[in-house]
Amino acid sequence: MRSATKRLFPKADRWAKISLNFFMLIVAIVWLTPLWMMTIYASHDDQMIFSGSIIAHHGGQFLENFAELQSKQDFVRAIINSVIVASAGTFFGLVVSSLAGYALARFKFAGAKAIFAMIIFILAVPGIAIVIPEYVILVRYMGLSNTYFGVVLPYLANALGVFFMRQTFLALPQEIMEAAYLDGASELRIFAKIALPLVRPAMASLAIILFIACWNDYLWPLLVLTTEARQTAPIALGRLVGLNTVAWGPMMVGVTLMTIPFVTLFLLLQRQIVSGIANGAIK
Repeated sequence: MRSATKRLFPKADRWAKISLNFFMLIVAIVWLTPLWMMTIYASHDDQMIFSGSIIAHHGGQFLENFAELQSKQDFVRAIINSVIVASAGTFFGLVVSSLAGYALARFKFAGAKAIFAMIIFILAVPGIAIVIPEYVILVRYMGLSNTYFGVVLPYLANALGVFFMRQTFLALPQEIMEAAYLDGASELRIFAKIALPLVRPAMASLAIILFIACWNDYLWPLLVLTTEARQTAPIALGRLVGLNTVAWGPMMVGVTLMTIPFVTLFLLLQRQIVSGIANGAIK
């Protein structure tokens, strides 16, 4: 029926595709315009930014703004700290979420439903509500103040990641893993050699989510990291905001530099992400 409709109305189908592509182009332009303006403002001084005129060209102040940013805050070191925290949080968050999700999806044990219900409950709790208990446990009782481990540790217990990976593992054909188990493969081997390769697109999507959460987090690193040498990039940018003035040019430079690791990660994982979207649409 659908193919017959296409044969009867080939032009209508073509115009529908053209209209959809044009609409998506408009959406992309609207989404990319603020990012483009961010890079433009990063190359102008504050006087030009607040001149009131529309600035559509890059200036020659990028290096000067970067030098001012570096003089106010050691932003290079802050970027390195953010890379360490975000990379560790993403990697170990993926490991913990994958193992926990696989266990909840694969094994039937006493208390599994209660654990899953608790995970759903945690998803409904705002993250800001548990900041003080986390701070008391990690800083006062565990002595992890001003350490990378103290910042990364809460990211490992990610309820969203566990829920996401559990649902992904449940969608896998169980016959394949049962056949491997009957052939003598251990559960760890089944997990590493069969289950993980099948859910690689989903893990790429989860990696993006975890990386964004770690990379953009401001409050938790601000509480745990007490010295400027350990501060992350969001903290460094936040300290550019004074009581009376804001260094907008240097701040735009910092925000522009902060987008580079995220864009790089997306470009590296875009094939897996698109594959995951396609597989989800087929299912």
